Amino acid sequence: MIKGTTTRTISLCRIRRAAPKAGIKSDAMENKMTPRQVAAVEEVAKQAGLNPICPPNAGICRSFDRTICAKILRLRYLKSKDFNSQSNIDDTEGQCHTFTDLNIHNAIIGTGLKVQLLLYTRENPNCAQDLNEDNSTGFQYLNVTRKTVFIIHGYRPTGSPPVWIDDIVKKFLDIQDFNVIVVDWNRGATTVLYHNAAANTRKVADILKRLIDNMLSQGATLDSVYMVGVSLGAHISGFVGKMYNGSIGRITGLDPAGPLFNGKPPEERLHYTDAQFVDVVHTDIDGLGYKESLGHIDFYPNGGTDQPGCPKTILAGSEYFKCDHQRSVYLYISSLKKNCDLVGFPCKSYRDYRIGNCTDCKEFLPLSCPVLGFYADKWKDHLVEKNPPGTKAFFDTAAKDPFCKFHYYLDFMTWSSQTKRGYITIKLKSLDGNVTESKLDKDHATFQQYKETSLLAKFDQDLDQISKISVTFTTGSIIGPKYKLRVLRMRLRPLTNRDRPILCRYDFVLLENIEMEFIPIPCEDTNL
Repeated sequence: MIKGTTTRTISLCRIRRAAPKAGIKSDAMENKMTPRQVAAVEEVAKQAGLNPICPPNAGICRSFDRTICAKILRLRYLKSKDFNSQSNIDDTEGQCHTFTDLNIHNAIIGTGLKVQLLLYTRENPNCAQDLNEDNSTGFQYLNVTRKTVFIIHGYRPTGSPPVWIDDIVKKFLDIQDFNVIVVDWNRGATTVLYHNAAANTRKVADILKRLIDNMLSQGATLDSVYMVGVSLGAHISGFVGKMYNGSIGRITGLDPAGPLFNGKPPEERLHYTDAQFVDVVHTDIDGLGYKESLGHIDFYPNGGTDQPGCPKTILAGSEYFKCDHQRSVYLYISSLKKNCDLVGFPCKSYRDYRIGNCTDCKEFLPLSCPVLGFYADKWKDHLVEKNPPGTKAFFDTAAKDPFCKFHYYLDFMTWSSQTKRGYITIKLKSLDGNVTESKLDKDHATFQQYKETSLLAKFDQDLDQISKISVTFTTGSIIGPKYKLRVLRMRLRPLTNRDRPILCRYDFVLLENIEMEFIPIPCEDTNL
């Protein structure tokens, strides 16, 4: 310990001894102290000769003590700004704040910009506190020693709150003891004039910078700041990051807005230089989303367009316009649940991915292929070291939560003398009788003698122990002769769960349109 710090540290860590004298039970100090109680503790501590200096980096004290210090520091800040009047404290204590709920009338007449910063923690998971300078109560829940997640919505043409807000907040708090701050700029995002909402993005970023500066003054670090931005919110995150020269910890962009941002230079949109790690999900690149890559890694589920389960015609009403765009949010929430991994395959294009050209992920060893969502930062070191940065990853999803498809690499070696073209349907059966199917019917496959034909098969279910496999070959023609496909070897290699065995079948004949079922065996070739 550095000479001269012992007395101060002991005094700091003994602040809690003053609590009973202030009429506060010691077991209630960390999470339930009001600003007046904090002031009482500080005053009694001073009278007892315990000088509560409260350095923000008092790591040698327990988190219990650091929480009290953060509250005392915040109270001092409020006093210095004359925001701690008795009326302010009494009016705000115990009050829950809610996301601004507007309607189409507000969108038509327009709304001036007003931002609520709604804080949720494990101490107040169902009662948001607004972190504005008039609400001292809200700041008592803000522990700057925690990681802070900002959730920033986008354009709101009808004024209603995002339906996913409560779910994403809950999932974050289930994972870790975060400060979760919902950035409610509904007054400013609700308008029939999209360009007005887009113009407000930099103003929202300025407001967020003031809050983050305040947090930094209390001991927070930029490393601990994580911004999750949806649509216009993704660009707001980028503008905040630029003001800190890319030093904030992480930005996740969920289908960043395309209109008014496509083709703009990096200083006018989200860019990978805006944070230490930037990951992006694109689900509507032919509509409301940004077309090109923006981050250290950009995920393109289903190629970034036409998400499964979303309406294909305008007859579906508003869902036709927003479903693809919002799917990025639901994919991210699915990653927080950790039911299954949404594995992406780095590739030049969606077509290359679909024909099985991008399946090894050797560049990420000893890790596997990267996954979309909250846990994407496990691949951060590999991704930020690329020169130049920028990795595109493609994969397909199911239509419903948890959205996962389970990928297998399927290849055939045939010995038919004539070249055959057709489609494969493959079914997997487990020991307990479950069945999952993959129809490889988007592009026909070409089977040539003694040449390997590779296909990418995707299944909706994850079958751990495969007991049987069935395969059907078809040319898609309803006239003409029926063909035979003579197979020298068929090999099935798991890609989503690479630790599972590679399965084979040797020397069999597929009759067109006839399903053939067999028991697979471990492959003989160990150099696969």
